[in-house]
Amino acid sequence: GLDKPAVQRYFIWLWNMVQGDFGRSFSLNRPVLDEVLDRFGATLVLAGTSFVLCSVIGVAAGVVSAARQYGPADRAITFAVLLGISIPSFFLGMMMILIFAVQLRWFPASGMWPIYGDRTLPVLVTHLAMPALALAVVATGVVARLSRSAMLEVLRQDYIRTARAKGVPERGVIWRHALRAAMVSILPVLGIQAGFVLSGAVYIEMVFQWPGVGRMLVDAILKRDILLVQGGVVLVAACYVMFNIVVDVAQSLLDPRIKT
Repeated sequence: GLDKPAVQRYFIWLWNMVQGDFGRSFSLNRPVLDEVLDRFGATLVLAGTSFVLCSVIGVAAGVVSAARQYGPADRAITFAVLLGISIPSFFLGMMMILIFAVQLRWFPASGMWPIYGDRTLPVLVTHLAMPALALAVVATGVVARLSRSAMLEVLRQDYIRTARAKGVPERGVIWRHALRAAMVSILPVLGIQAGFVLSGAVYIEMVFQWPGVGRMLVDAILKRDILLVQGGVVLVAACYVMFNIVVDVAQSLLDPRIKT
């Protein structure tokens, strides 16, 4: 449809996309959907690992910081969080390559698999460690700060004082009662950070030469491969929408008041 007006070409592409036809990449000479799906697995491994790290570490750090408000643990976590938020992920990734790959030689500098050798889970973990940590640092800081704020607000509620007055152990008050109530406020943050991690994978994949959708998009932009760019962007946008839907459903399960 290149001989048709731009608006008509767009609707032709949209109709084909609904039918599962994203077009054919001229730079790779293969269907766009096949290329995007092949690359999506690598991005899912990287972004999924980073999301798990930022969720677990961020929520745990926020809970500990709120439970030890103004104490040494709170000050140390707050300092680490501010430091993590202030460092750009791509700069942190390059510093990690310089220190841990070039100087110490603990981890491989780039790629998802070695050029030669076995493709086993331990090998994947060694290649995944640095890019996943670099991508998770900023998101972990954001989750930790907002988790601390949500926990502090919950810990001031009357039912928390009642639980303590009834003799519930402090560990049970924090992790069983307060955290469950605070998760209603923390879940939307996790949904936003899931989208941030997925979009942040673009520059992390370029720094570590990770063979995912982000690196594919950059290469497609440089080659003016419009159909491949469109296919990758549609997939990332669909994942972002899906994350928000999952968060909304999880919120309604945790807090029945949201259903009304």
